[in-house]
Amino acid sequence: MSFTGIEKCEVDLTQTVKLKSKNETFPCGQATTSTAGHLTQEELDRLSSERTLVSDFKQMKIEKEAQKNWDLFYKRNTTNFFKDRHWTTREFEDLQACREFESQKLVLLEAGCGVGNCIFPLLEEDLNIFVYACDFSPRAVEFVKKNPLYRPDRCCAFQCDLTKDHLMENVPEASVDVVTLIFVLSAIHPDKMKVALENIGKVLKPGGVILFRDYGLYDHAMLRFKSGSKLGDNFYVRQDGTRSYFFSKEFLAKLFEEADFQSVVNEYVLRKTVNKKEGLCVPRVFLQSKFIKPAHSQQGSGLLSHNSSKESKQED
Repeated sequence: MSFTGIEKCEVDLTQTVKLKSKNETFPCGQATTSTAGHLTQEELDRLSSERTLVSDFKQMKIEKEAQKNWDLFYKRNTTNFFKDRHWTTREFEDLQACREFESQKLVLLEAGCGVGNCIFPLLEEDLNIFVYACDFSPRAVEFVKKNPLYRPDRCCAFQCDLTKDHLMENVPEASVDVVTLIFVLSAIHPDKMKVALENIGKVLKPGGVILFRDYGLYDHAMLRFKSGSKLGDNFYVRQDGTRSYFFSKEFLAKLFEEADFQSVVNEYVLRKTVNKKEGLCVPRVFLQSKFIKPAHSQQGSGLLSHNSSKESKQED
Protein backbone atom coordinates (compact mmCIF):
# COMPACT_ATOMS: atom_id res chain seq x y z
CA MET A 1 0.00 0.00 0.00
CA SER A 2 1.46 3.34 -0.99
CA PHE A 3 0.60 6.49 0.93
CA THR A 4 2.91 8.70 -1.10
CA GLY A 5 0.19 10.51 -3.03
CA ILE A 6 -1.89 11.21 0.05
CA GLU A 7 0.66 12.20 2.68
CA LYS A 8 2.98 14.10 0.37
CA CYS A 9 0.28 16.49 -0.82
CA GLU A 10 -1.31 17.63 2.44
CA VAL A 11 -2.48 21.11 1.46
CA ASP A 12 -5.31 23.44 2.42
CA LEU A 13 -8.09 23.95 -0.10
CA THR A 14 -9.55 27.28 -1.05
CA GLN A 15 -13.07 25.93 -1.37
CA THR A 16 -15.28 25.04 1.59
CA VAL A 17 -15.59 21.53 2.97
CA LYS A 18 -18.83 19.85 3.97
CA LEU A 19 -18.58 17.48 6.93
CA LYS A 20 -20.69 14.34 7.03
CA SER A 21 -21.63 14.97 10.66
CA LYS A 22 -23.28 18.38 10.11
CA ASN A 23 -24.62 20.53 7.30
CA GLU A 24 -21.94 23.11 7.94
CA THR A 25 -19.20 24.42 5.72
CA PHE A 26 -15.73 25.51 6.71
CA PRO A 27 -13.34 27.71 4.70
CA CYS A 28 -9.82 26.71 3.68
CA GLY A 29 -10.53 23.00 3.96
CA GLN A 30 -9.91 22.74 7.70
CA ALA A 31 -11.93 22.72 10.90
CA THR A 32 -11.29 21.76 14.50
CA THR A 33 -13.96 19.74 16.27
CA SER A 34 -14.52 17.67 19.40
CA THR A 35 -15.76 14.68 17.39
CA ALA A 36 -14.09 12.58 14.71
CA GLY A 37 -15.46 12.60 11.18
CA HIS A 38 -18.59 10.46 10.81
CA LEU A 39 -18.60 7.46 8.50
CA THR A 40 -21.12 6.23 6.01
CA GLN A 41 -23.00 3.06 6.91
CA GLU A 42 -20.96 1.18 4.31
CA GLU A 43 -17.72 2.32 5.92
CA LEU A 44 -18.97 1.41 9.40
CA ASP A 45 -20.03 -2.04 8.23
CA ARG A 46 -16.64 -2.66 6.62
CA LEU A 47 -14.71 -1.65 9.74
CA SER A 48 -16.93 -3.71 12.04
CA SER A 49 -16.52 -6.77 9.82
CA GLU A 50 -12.72 -6.71 10.15
CA ARG A 51 -12.39 -9.11 13.08
CA THR A 52 -9.43 -11.17 11.87
CA LEU A 53 -6.13 -9.93 13.22
CA VAL A 54 -2.62 -10.53 11.96
CA SER A 55 -1.27 -13.67 13.66
CA ASP A 56 0.68 -13.37 16.93
CA PHE A 57 3.78 -14.79 15.22
CA LYS A 58 3.66 -12.19 12.45
CA GLN A 59 2.95 -9.41 14.95
CA MET A 60 6.05 -10.37 16.94
CA LYS A 61 8.08 -10.37 13.73
CA ILE A 62 6.75 -6.93 12.76
CA GLU A 63 7.63 -5.57 16.21
CA LYS A 64 11.13 -7.07 16.12
CA GLU A 65 11.79 -5.67 12.63
CA ALA A 66 10.24 -2.24 13.24
CA GLN A 67 13.53 -0.36 13.08
CA LYS A 68 14.68 -2.26 10.00
CA ASN A 69 11.40 -1.48 8.22
CA TRP A 70 11.69 2.25 8.89
CA ASP A 71 15.33 2.21 7.84
CA LEU A 72 14.33 0.55 4.55
CA PHE A 73 11.58 3.16 4.16
CA TYR A 74 14.18 5.95 4.25
CA LYS A 75 16.51 3.96 2.01
CA ARG A 76 13.77 3.80 -0.65
CA ASN A 77 12.49 7.34 -0.28
CA THR A 78 15.62 9.20 0.96
CA THR A 79 14.56 12.81 1.67
CA ASN A 80 11.85 12.93 -1.01
CA PHE A 81 8.79 11.43 0.67
CA PHE A 82 7.51 14.22 2.94
CA LYS A 83 7.31 17.90 2.16
CA ASP A 84 8.99 20.34 4.54
CA ARG A 85 6.46 21.15 7.25
CA HIS A 86 6.35 24.92 7.06
CA TRP A 87 2.89 24.73 8.65
CA THR A 88 4.40 23.84 12.02
CA THR A 89 4.74 27.43 13.24
CA ARG A 90 1.37 28.34 11.76
CA GLU A 91 -0.44 25.49 13.48
CA PHE A 92 1.51 25.68 16.72
CA GLU A 93 1.66 29.30 17.82
CA ASP A 94 2.69 27.88 21.20
CA LEU A 95 6.29 27.88 19.98
CA GLN A 96 6.23 31.65 20.38
CA ALA A 97 3.93 31.62 23.39
CA CYS A 98 6.47 29.53 25.33
CA ARG A 99 8.84 32.49 25.52
CA GLU A 100 8.78 34.81 28.52
CA PHE A 101 10.49 37.47 26.39
CA GLU A 102 10.95 37.79 22.63
CA SER A 103 14.69 37.04 22.45
CA GLN A 104 14.56 34.06 24.82
CA LYS A 105 16.31 31.00 23.42
CA LEU A 106 14.06 27.96 23.29
CA VAL A 107 15.25 24.38 23.55
CA LEU A 108 13.15 22.01 21.48
CA LEU A 109 13.11 18.23 21.13
CA GLU A 110 11.79 16.84 17.87
CA ALA A 111 10.93 13.27 18.87
CA GLY A 112 10.83 11.29 15.63
CA CYS A 113 12.51 13.84 13.39
CA GLY A 114 12.60 11.76 10.21
CA VAL A 115 14.89 13.50 7.71
CA GLY A 116 14.31 16.94 9.21
CA ASN A 117 11.20 18.16 7.38
CA CYS A 118 10.00 19.88 10.55
CA ILE A 119 13.22 21.04 12.22
CA PHE A 120 14.95 22.74 9.31
CA PRO A 121 12.06 25.12 8.51
CA LEU A 122 11.96 25.93 12.23
CA LEU A 123 15.70 26.60 12.39
CA GLU A 124 15.45 28.89 9.37
CA GLU A 125 12.48 30.84 10.74
CA ASP A 126 13.61 31.09 14.38
CA LEU A 127 17.22 32.00 15.12
CA ASN A 128 16.71 31.75 18.89
CA ILE A 129 16.05 28.02 19.02
CA PHE A 130 18.20 24.96 19.68
CA VAL A 131 16.85 21.61 18.55
CA TYR A 132 17.53 18.11 19.77
CA ALA A 133 16.36 15.75 17.04
CA CYS A 134 16.06 11.99 17.36
CA ASP A 135 14.66 9.22 15.23
CA PHE A 136 14.19 5.45 15.38
CA SER A 137 15.96 5.07 12.02
CA PRO A 138 19.77 5.51 11.93
CA ARG A 139 19.50 6.24 8.20
CA ALA A 140 17.07 9.11 8.81
CA VAL A 141 19.44 10.64 11.38
CA GLU A 142 22.29 10.47 8.86
CA PHE A 143 20.15 12.36 6.33
CA VAL A 144 19.57 15.06 8.96
CA LYS A 145 23.28 15.39 9.66
CA LYS A 146 24.09 15.63 5.94
CA ASN A 147 21.59 18.45 5.37
CA PRO A 148 23.42 21.70 4.47
CA LEU A 149 21.38 23.50 7.15
CA TYR A 150 22.59 21.17 9.92
CA ARG A 151 24.86 22.98 12.36
CA PRO A 152 26.00 21.34 15.63
CA ASP A 153 25.78 24.68 17.44
CA ARG A 154 22.04 24.82 16.68
CA CYS A 155 21.01 21.17 16.39
CA CYS A 156 21.97 17.82 17.89
CA ALA A 157 20.68 14.76 16.01
CA PHE A 158 20.91 11.22 17.36
CA GLN A 159 19.33 7.78 16.92
CA CYS A 160 16.91 6.72 19.65
CA ASP A 161 14.22 4.12 20.27
CA LEU A 162 11.89 6.06 22.56
CA THR A 163 10.61 2.83 24.10
CA LYS A 164 14.10 1.51 25.01
CA ASP A 165 16.84 4.14 24.85
CA HIS A 166 17.06 6.73 27.59
CA LEU A 167 16.80 10.23 26.15
CA MET A 168 18.91 11.56 29.00
CA GLU A 169 21.92 9.89 27.43
CA ASN A 170 21.81 12.72 24.85
CA VAL A 171 19.56 15.40 26.37
CA PRO A 172 20.04 16.88 29.87
CA GLU A 173 17.28 16.15 32.36
CA ALA A 174 14.51 18.77 32.53
CA SER A 175 16.23 20.98 29.93
CA VAL A 176 13.67 21.08 27.09
CA ASP A 177 11.03 23.80 26.72
CA VAL A 178 8.98 22.23 23.92
CA VAL A 179 8.65 18.72 22.50
CA THR A 180 7.11 18.19 19.08
CA LEU A 181 5.57 14.77 18.58
CA ILE A 182 4.30 14.89 15.00
CA PHE A 183 3.14 11.69 13.25
CA VAL A 184 5.39 9.62 15.52
CA LEU A 185 3.42 8.04 18.36
CA SER A 186 1.15 6.29 15.85
CA ALA A 187 4.11 4.18 14.66
CA ILE A 188 4.70 2.77 18.17
CA HIS A 189 2.87 -0.24 19.56
CA PRO A 190 0.05 1.00 21.86
CA ASP A 191 1.46 -1.08 24.75
CA LYS A 192 4.69 0.95 24.58
CA MET A 193 3.31 4.44 24.05
CA LYS A 194 3.19 5.29 27.76
CA VAL A 195 6.85 4.30 28.22
CA ALA A 196 7.81 6.58 25.32
CA LEU A 197 5.92 9.50 26.88
CA GLU A 198 7.52 8.92 30.28
CA ASN A 199 10.92 8.91 28.58
CA ILE A 200 10.13 12.26 26.94
CA GLY A 201 8.81 13.64 30.23
CA LYS A 202 12.18 13.22 31.92
CA VAL A 203 13.94 15.72 29.63
CA LEU A 204 11.02 18.19 29.56
CA LYS A 205 11.10 21.10 32.03
CA PRO A 206 8.29 21.40 34.58
CA GLY A 207 5.76 23.59 32.80
CA GLY A 208 7.17 22.51 29.42
CA VAL A 209 4.78 21.50 26.64
CA ILE A 210 4.32 18.68 24.16
CA LEU A 211 2.83 19.70 20.82
CA PHE A 212 1.16 16.66 19.28
CA ARG A 213 -0.26 15.96 15.83
CA ASP A 214 -1.08 12.52 14.46
CA TYR A 215 -3.66 10.36 12.70
CA GLY A 216 -7.19 10.60 14.07
CA LEU A 217 -9.88 7.97 14.24
CA TYR A 218 -11.59 7.31 10.88
CA ASP A 219 -8.92 9.12 8.88
CA HIS A 220 -8.98 8.23 5.18
CA ALA A 221 -5.73 6.29 5.57
CA MET A 222 -7.46 4.03 8.11
CA LEU A 223 -10.25 3.26 5.66
CA ARG A 224 -7.77 2.30 2.92
CA PHE A 225 -6.33 -0.71 4.73
CA LYS A 226 -7.33 -4.02 3.23
CA SER A 227 -8.21 -7.26 4.99
CA GLY A 228 -5.22 -8.86 6.68
CA SER A 229 -3.68 -5.55 7.79
CA LYS A 230 -5.30 -5.19 11.23
CA LEU A 231 -3.06 -5.63 14.28
CA GLY A 232 -5.57 -4.53 16.91
CA ASP A 233 -8.16 -1.86 17.67
CA ASN A 234 -7.38 1.10 15.37
CA PHE A 235 -3.90 -0.34 14.71
CA TYR A 236 -2.73 -1.47 11.25
CA VAL A 237 0.37 -2.56 9.35
CA ARG A 238 1.28 -1.28 5.90
CA GLN A 239 2.68 -3.49 3.16
CA ASP A 240 6.21 -2.24 3.90
CA GLY A 241 5.96 -3.40 7.53
CA THR A 242 5.57 0.06 9.08
CA ARG A 243 2.59 0.52 11.37
CA SER A 244 0.00 3.18 12.11
CA TYR A 245 -2.36 3.74 15.02
CA PHE A 246 -5.41 5.99 14.66
CA PHE A 247 -6.16 7.97 17.83
CA SER A 248 -9.43 8.89 19.44
CA LYS A 249 -9.19 11.99 21.61
CA GLU A 250 -10.39 9.94 24.59
CA PHE A 251 -7.60 7.36 24.18
CA LEU A 252 -4.98 10.08 23.77
CA ALA A 253 -6.18 12.08 26.79
CA LYS A 254 -6.08 8.99 29.01
CA LEU A 255 -2.65 7.97 27.69
CA PHE A 256 -1.08 11.35 28.48
CA GLU A 257 -2.84 11.56 31.84
CA GLU A 258 -1.40 8.17 32.85
CA ALA A 259 2.05 9.45 31.84
CA ASP A 260 1.55 12.44 34.20
CA PHE A 261 0.76 15.16 31.68
CA GLN A 262 -2.08 17.67 31.78
CA SER A 263 -4.24 18.25 28.72
CA VAL A 264 -4.62 21.83 27.48
CA VAL A 265 -5.95 21.32 23.94
CA ASN A 266 -7.11 18.04 22.40
CA GLU A 267 -9.09 18.43 19.16
CA TYR A 268 -9.74 16.69 15.89
CA VAL A 269 -8.68 18.54 12.77
CA LEU A 270 -10.87 17.75 9.77
CA ARG A 271 -9.55 18.76 6.39
CA LYS A 272 -9.38 17.82 2.74
CA THR A 273 -6.22 16.62 1.06
CA VAL A 274 -5.61 16.92 -2.66
CA ASN A 275 -3.79 14.29 -4.70
CA LYS A 276 -3.48 16.23 -7.95
CA LYS A 277 -1.82 13.37 -9.80
CA GLU A 278 -4.73 10.98 -9.21
CA GLY A 279 -7.41 13.65 -9.17
CA LEU A 280 -8.49 12.76 -5.64
CA CYS A 281 -9.83 14.96 -2.87
CA VAL A 282 -10.12 12.92 0.29
CA PRO A 283 -11.21 13.64 3.89
CA ARG A 284 -8.45 13.56 6.50
CA VAL A 285 -8.81 13.36 10.26
CA PHE A 286 -5.92 14.37 12.48
CA LEU A 287 -5.65 14.88 16.21
CA GLN A 288 -3.90 18.08 17.26
CA SER A 289 -3.19 18.52 20.95
CA LYS A 290 -1.13 20.30 23.57
CA PHE A 291 -0.06 18.78 26.88
CA ILE A 292 1.87 20.28 29.79
CA LYS A 293 4.25 18.66 32.25
CA PRO A 294 3.02 19.87 35.66
CA ALA A 295 5.42 21.46 38.13
CA HIS A 296 4.86 18.63 40.63
CA SER A 297 5.53 15.86 38.09
CA GLN A 298 7.06 12.60 39.33
CA GLN A 299 8.27 11.56 35.90
CA GLY A 300 11.87 11.20 37.06
CA SER A 301 10.97 7.78 38.48
CA GLY A 302 9.27 6.38 35.36
CA LEU A 303 9.44 2.83 34.02
CA LEU A 304 12.39 3.39 31.70
CA SER A 305 15.73 3.53 33.52
CA HIS A 306 19.35 3.61 32.42
CA ASN A 307 19.66 -0.01 33.49
CA SER A 308 16.58 -1.15 31.58
CA SER A 309 17.82 0.74 28.52
CA LYS A 310 21.17 -1.02 28.63
CA GLU A 311 19.57 -4.42 29.26
CA SER A 312 17.30 -3.93 26.24
CA LYS A 313 20.29 -3.17 24.03
CA GLN A 314 22.07 -6.30 25.28
CA GLU A 315 19.00 -8.41 24.51
CA ASP A 316 18.97 -7.06 20.95
